[in-house]
This record gives sequence, structure tokens and C-alpha cells, in this order.
Amino acid sequence: MRQVHCLAALLFTTVSAFAAPKERWVYLPANFQVDAEADRVIGLMKRAKSAGYTHALLADSKFSRLGDVIPRYFTNAERVREEANRLKIGIIPAVFPIGYSNSLLFHDPNLAEGLPVRNSVFEVRDGIARHVPDGVRLTDGTMSDRKAWAFVDDNLTEDNGAMRSGPTNANSRLAHKLALTPFRQYHVSVRVKTAKFTGSSAEIKVLAADGTNLQWTNSGVKPDQEWTTHHVTFNSLSNTSATLYFGVWGGHQGDIWWDDASIRECGPVNLLRRPGTPLAVRIANGRELKEGTDFEPLKDPLLGIHPWPGEYTAWHEPPSLKTRGIPDGTRLLVSYFHPHIIYDGQVCVCPSEPATMRLLEDQANRIGKLWGAQTHMMSHDEWRVLGWDDACKSRHLTPGQIAAADARACASILKRTAPGARIAVWSDMFDPFHNATDRYYLVNGTLSESWNGLDPSVLIVNWNSGKAAESLGFFAKRGHRQILAGYYDSGPASIRPWLAAAKRHDGVIGVMYTTWRNNYNDLEAFARELEQAGF
Repeated sequence: MRQVHCLAALLFTTVSAFAAPKERWVYLPANFQVDAEADRVIGLMKRAKSAGYTHALLADSKFSRLGDVIPRYFTNAERVREEANRLKIGIIPAVFPIGYSNSLLFHDPNLAEGLPVRNSVFEVRDGIARHVPDGVRLTDGTMSDRKAWAFVDDNLTEDNGAMRSGPTNANSRLAHKLALTPFRQYHVSVRVKTAKFTGSSAEIKVLAADGTNLQWTNSGVKPDQEWTTHHVTFNSLSNTSATLYFGVWGGHQGDIWWDDASIRECGPVNLLRRPGTPLAVRIANGRELKEGTDFEPLKDPLLGIHPWPGEYTAWHEPPSLKTRGIPDGTRLLVSYFHPHIIYDGQVCVCPSEPATMRLLEDQANRIGKLWGAQTHMMSHDEWRVLGWDDACKSRHLTPGQIAAADARACASILKRTAPGARIAVWSDMFDPFHNATDRYYLVNGTLSESWNGLDPSVLIVNWNSGKAAESLGFFAKRGHRQILAGYYDSGPASIRPWLAAAKRHDGVIGVMYTTWRNNYNDLEAFARELEQAGF
């Protein structure tokens, strides 16, 4: 009898933890300008409804530029909205791309968060001030000379002047020590050939003495390619030294060759021009020059336009600084700002520019009219560059405090444009057990206290399953309700530990089927996992 009572108590505890009706979300990114995409979303919503899902989180890069889409876009969106109403599925549009900001930067690529270059040296010749690099650190022709490198992994071998690595389960890297000038922009290039190369990525890394990675742009090396030159840039920030790596971490299949590597300081590639990223040009040991008088207006015509507006190339030839009446041989010191591209193209917007906030308010108004939603998802997520330009630094706030202020401002916008609607946000940038920490990518300082920008009424979409107990407990203690972002293309059963952790906390009101690969094969099986758990 004692065992029966214990079993009954256990069942009551499990059921009571999930007693209230729960929300089940499904993540549905789409391009609503395409008829077939709208049809796909409608079909998935029908499947989701049959499986017990209650909400659809919709994402589309065009949500940031609804003033520029064709009429068909609104026709398709209306079809999706009508079907959601018929199915009684709640639409949740994703707004405010703070972090993955390319869609917002469509309007003005100069609004990217900028890294500072200070007193880069130029010299005037024939009316043009050309950049004077602070020295070439690695030149063509040294690739196969092992003595030119700080170290070369054993599985790299010389091959016609290049360095080759065949299939291996180990690292295959070359490393070169760099002497850097602080707060300068550098250009790295290297030629690469591959044959049936798979496994880990081919990377170009620049690691400062404290372990900070200064270079986050993916190389773009393909599995099978003839000799191709790859380019990245990085900012030295406050560092006077670093180690440059070319190579593969963790093993690979096939073959890869490296040759003709070089690094040098470069001119104003991806030059940003806005109030918070001022350009300053002065004569060395002399006066500051005036744009439009002493030199022609300077901008980078290739900033943020390729392959379409809001997308940035890591390298192209910098714009020319054309002087007026400055004698040949005069040395100029040029200070400016440029963005950094993360991985395959991510660029972060500057939240401290008033123009950014105007764009966000415009988006919220248009999204409100388009969807009439009762919940909006703030897309603050993996915010990897922050706090460097004058717009941010003039506020005298830490990055965490800037993030908190931005979250408050964004929530205020939604409260004005959609009164009474719920506000949700991704968890990571407000979670001290996730990304709201020190030394996060190229954030200039701590992200601690970012969570102070979230009112307890904000719904947390929590994806920190790796530290589920700590993260769920942190937000629960602050009074937030939470949605578990589960699945992540790892199979239906992956939600079980998440649900087990959630039973220990009040306020977990739902679960989302989250896929980044548009894989909805497990939509129904995932719902069955929730049913079996009593959720």
C-alpha cells in the first residue's frame, strides 16, 4: 500500500507540474513573396494543428522591409493569416533583428556596428593619399618554408611550394606570430585548392595573446576547387601581438593545399559613415583636415551591397582618399570605423543610432498591420559585435546595459504599436548561463545586466538546454514565463531532458518545435513526445 501511495504521489506531482493547457509552437521561416512558400506554410500549419500545435512563429527577412515588397507579398501573407485564423493557430511574427541584422541593414548599410581604426598612416602622392601599411607580416613564397612558421602540424607536407594536408583525424595547421599596431584594420589573403575535402572547415584564425579570436569570417573554401584566393579582414583592437592560423581543426577527409599567404594593414574597406562612426583625417603632427575642403567626400561605394543590399563582402579594394591642395609627401593620420562579418555573413546593427530605432518602429507598425498578432517575438539573438563605435561609447554604458536599454526600448515600441499583445524574446542574450557573459565574440566588455531590460511580463523563449536547470531557474526566479525551444534537428526524444528540467520550475507554459534546416519530418513525433510527458 505504501508503494501505491508513493506512485500516486509521483504521478500527481508529474501531472500537476504540467496540469494547465500548454502552448505548442512551431518555427516556420519562409519567403512570403513566393506563392509556393505561402502554400508550404499553410500545409505545415494544417499538419501542426492536427498534431496539437497552437502557435506558429513566422520569420522572413522581408519583415524588415515591407515597404519595398511587391503586392503579391501581401496577398500571400493574407492567405496565411486567414488560414491561421480558420485553424485557430496563433501567428507570432519575428521582429527586431538585433544580432542577425542584415535584413535591417538593407535600408542603410552604414548602420552596422563599427570597430575603430585609429591613426592609420596615409601619404599624399599626385592628389591621392595612399595607405602606408605598418609592414608586411607574411609574404608570398614562405608557405612551404617550415622555418617561417611558429609551428606546422606534422601532417602538413611540402608540395610544389605549397603546404598540403591529406586525410587525417588530427589538426592540420600552420601558425605565424604577428606584431600588430593597435586599432588597425588588416587584410589576410591565401590561395587554397581542395579535392574531395570534407569534415571540419578550412579556417583563418587570428588569436590574441589572451585567446580572443579577432577574425570570425568563414573562409568559404569549397570541397572541390581549383586554386582560389580567399580574403578576410580583422581589427587588431587593443592588441600588439597575435597568432595567425591557416588550417583545419579536428580532422578532415580529402586533400587541401595552402599557398601564397599574406597579411598587411589595409585602407578603409567597408568604411562606415554615420554620426556615430566619424571619419577624422589630420596631418601628422598638424591640423585636422576638413572633408569637402581639404579632401573629397569619402565613402565606400561597395559597402553592404553584394550580392544584395544589407550583405557585406569581407574584402574589396578600399575607396581612394583624394586630397585638395595637400603637398606630395605629406603624411596623414586617418581614423574611421568598419564592421566585422561573422561566419557566413552576419553583421550586427548599432542599437545606439537614432536611425536604427526609427527603422524598428517602422517595422513594428507595418508588422502590426500585416498580421494583427497577439504575440510578437523580439529577435535579439547571438549579438556578436557591440559597444565599439562612438554612438555606443558616448552613452557611457556597458554592453550589457546597452542591451538592456535596447530591450526596454523595443518592448516599448511593441506596447505602443500592439497594445495588449504579448512580447517574447530569445533567451540567450539575457541569460548569464549562456551569452550574457564577458568576452563574447567581439563585444566590447561584459553583457552582464542585460536581463535588467526585460520586464517580468516578457515571455522567454529559452534555448539553453545545455544548462537547463540553471537557465530555467534564473528566469523563473525573475518571474518570467518560458517557452522551451526544443528539437533543433536532433530528434524528437531530445526534448525529454528539457521537459524533466522544466517540471522543477513554475511558469514553463509551452514548447516549440525549432528547426534550422526546414526539417518537419518529426513534427508529429515531437508532439507525441509532449503528449507522453503530459505536456
